Amino acid sequence: MYDSFASQLAGLDLSGFSITPAPFNESDFPCEDAMAHTLGAVWSDLFALFHDTALEADAEDLAWGFVNLFHRAASRKSVQVDRASDEIRALLASADGSEVHSSNLEEQMLRAQSAEASMFAFEQMREVAAGLYRDETGSSWKPVSGSRARHSKTMTSAVIDARDFLRVRNERRQAAHSPEGTPVVFAGGRNRFESEADAKTYAANIWATLDKVRDVVPDLFLVHGGDGKGADRLAASWAERHEVQQLTFGLERRLGARAGFKRNEQMLALNPRYVVAFPGNGVTERLVIEAKKQRITVVDRRGPLGSCPG
Repeated sequence: MYDSFASQLAGLDLSGFSITPAPFNESDFPCEDAMAHTLGAVWSDLFALFHDTALEADAEDLAWGFVNLFHRAASRKSVQVDRASDEIRALLASADGSEVHSSNLEEQMLRAQSAEASMFAFEQMREVAAGLYRDETGSSWKPVSGSRARHSKTMTSAVIDARDFLRVRNERRQAAHSPEGTPVVFAGGRNRFESEADAKTYAANIWATLDKVRDVVPDLFLVHGGDGKGADRLAASWAERHEVQQLTFGLERRLGARAGFKRNEQMLALNPRYVVAFPGNGVTERLVIEAKKQRITVVDRRGPLGSCPG
């Protein structure tokens, strides 16, 4: 049977035929309401399964992995766009005006546009899932490595010139990694509390303080150390709930004991409007001292449970 089918294929005249990506449009992808409804239902059913069981302790890890599924899918599509973009650059450099060259260029453009549209869809799904993760755990979701950039949702199907596509692609990539607005630095450490009520009071003080700062600086973007625990975690959760962009400065471990002070220098180099300080260690104390030296206004909440110090 196989030999017969293969011989029939061999006898076909396939000249003039080529396999190209199928054309697409925005209606080919799930709408935002469908994403929110479906992912919310899956999330609810999945974690209800673990409630009050021996697996409940593992729920947060599973929640992180659920979001990461869509993050990885978006990353793979981004790689495909990059590869197609490289092909477009090469074709532009070797343009000879022939019909074959033009056809190849159009095909790579379609591949790039299709992959980018899929990337946007997976990023939307990741953001929906990240919101569910935040509501479940109280923490802002972030990948193990790299950043959680979100590109413009605008489709590239309207782009008809390859050079324009490359320019727009570059602009989107820069915009996804470059927050716009007025920087506000947030700093605080990890704290232990005597009761759950104290922990809730501390969190409420962080969020209330950031609310007040945002009232004064509506276009703020939040600059912090990106610690997955303690004050940074609470500030990141506030920023995500209010759709405030974040810029995180991780520690350069190779610097050893100087890593925290180097990070202070980097954050203050942004010339922030405010430095918001909650209880922390000596690095936080030094950040406050340096900010005052540079005449940067410090919103000092280093008192008990994140109140104004006495």
